[in-house]
Amino acid sequence: MSLKKKILFGYGVAFILMGLVVAWAVSNLVSLGQASDAILRENYRSILAAENMIDALERQDSAVLLMFLGDPPAGRKQFRENEADFLGWLVRAKDNVTISGEEKLIQTIASGYTQYRERFSDWSALESKPAAAPLHQYYREEIYPLFAAVRSDCLQLRRLNETAMYTASQKAGSVAGRAIWSTVTLAAVAVIIALFFSLFLSGRIARPLRLFMEAARTISSGDYAVRVPAETRDELGLLAEEFNRMTAQLERYHEMNIDQIISEKQKGEAILASIEEGLVVFDTGMRVTAINPAARRLLNLEAAEILGKICSDILPPAPLCELIRKTIDTGGPPAGPEEERLLTLPHPQGPLQILFAITIIGGGERSISGIVLLLRDITRLKEVERLKSEFVMAASHELYTPLTSLGMSIDLLREGASESFSAKDRELLQVAHEEVQRLKALVRDLLDLSKMEAGKIVLELEEVSLADVFKHIQEIFKGQLEMKAVRLSVAVSEDPLLINADANKIAWVLTNLVSNALRYVSEQGGISLKGERRGSQVRVAVQDNGPGIPSEAQARIFQKFVQLPGRAGGGTGLGLAICKEIVRAHGGTIWVESSPGSGSTFFFTLPAAA
Repeated sequence: MSLKKKILFGYGVAFILMGLVVAWAVSNLVSLGQASDAILRENYRSILAAENMIDALERQDSAVLLMFLGDPPAGRKQFRENEADFLGWLVRAKDNVTISGEEKLIQTIASGYTQYRERFSDWSALESKPAAAPLHQYYREEIYPLFAAVRSDCLQLRRLNETAMYTASQKAGSVAGRAIWSTVTLAAVAVIIALFFSLFLSGRIARPLRLFMEAARTISSGDYAVRVPAETRDELGLLAEEFNRMTAQLERYHEMNIDQIISEKQKGEAILASIEEGLVVFDTGMRVTAINPAARRLLNLEAAEILGKICSDILPPAPLCELIRKTIDTGGPPAGPEEERLLTLPHPQGPLQILFAITIIGGGERSISGIVLLLRDITRLKEVERLKSEFVMAASHELYTPLTSLGMSIDLLREGASESFSAKDRELLQVAHEEVQRLKALVRDLLDLSKMEAGKIVLELEEVSLADVFKHIQEIFKGQLEMKAVRLSVAVSEDPLLINADANKIAWVLTNLVSNALRYVSEQGGISLKGERRGSQVRVAVQDNGPGIPSEAQARIFQKFVQLPGRAGGGTGLGLAICKEIVRAHGGTIWVESSPGSGSTFFFTLPAAA
């Protein structure tokens, strides 16, 4: 029998039992209804007839008294009217004889009433004779005894039917009591049978399910040899057979792949150990699940008892753990310039400059399962960069004086001796003059950049309206914008939007960014300057609709001497590097967002005025 048929059979038994209880209850209700109907049909009519006969008889007696009081016509009329009522109810009583002795009692009433009528007729005849005997004596001796006898018989008829009704009522009560107890007993038996059957059926269904649960729990613990007995041929039995086939295949698959899994695990650990950069893997609870030797060296950790520790136990910089927590909560890696991904770690051999990167494991349609923290030691690179900056500063300083002398000499030749030179010589002098000026500009930029990198830049901080700075930039580039037919729009989120900055230095940054945008934007193009307050910072954006910047070049354009390949240039490649140092000196950051064909937007932040 299938599981569906078993369940239907169980419900069918319960419904049949319910139907039996309902049928028995209906049968008892019908019996009670019949008993009640018998009470009304057999006794109530006789009681009603007796009551009405007594009432008519008493009104006839009142009619006799009315005649005594001197109104014979009214008395006779009332007597005859009630006589008809009495006879009518007497006929109904005769038609509803249902009790033993009732018929004889009705005949006695009829005979007595006939005599009562005759005595009344005789008394009426005597009343019209003047020499008649006293009427009241005749009434007391002849009429009233008959009235009392008939009335007594009517009362007896009523009592007889009342007694029969009471007996029938007790019988109906007895029937009702038996119906209640029999119905309760039948219902209790039906409930017990249904409960027993339900427990039996549910046990038959639940037992295989418990076996499945125990088997699944055993499999989850790693034991694939478990089997579920197929005790029935219903759906659960078929499911048990399929379950056993599945566990057998899982057991074979487990035995076949366990060595491969171990091999892959060892291979992964070997790859992790061979990576020169430090790698730390965290789960979503920020506990360490894996760490390679390079990370242990950078963090100065012992090999033992690292796994399972939380982030703050192995990483002293608190903001980095907060950044990892934010990455887990948001489901996306943090975005920001490279300067925000630098940290300094203490080490016995001296502080280490570390560049970190955070990568999520999983994500997308799946939930995040972990975080990979990449730690790259750039201490030597920072030292080399410092030495390079010092060398560039020294070399630039040494070059500036001879370049100045060379420039003055060329200028003297152009002014004093150019008359005797040929046109070709004057052209060469002009080229030499331009190249010397370009070299002097390059040297000045190198000196400025070196000072900024060395922290020697002097800022004259003051509260400045960003809208005024934007207006100044519009005035500077007014001629170039008209010449190239390019629109320059400005917008600020509030007026006045005040910044705490060196106005000349920020104007230099905006000039450089707008100049680069003009160099790459096409005619009829557009450039926009925007400023908005974000907390304690003001974010400035320089946006253009030019050709955009390739993604592989966006991370390098703020480095020294980097220019975009294949673009019309002419600069020194130091402008964006100087912008970066000026913004950094103000305590802000600068970055670019761009995609090829969609233009570029340079952002930098400045402290807002209090």
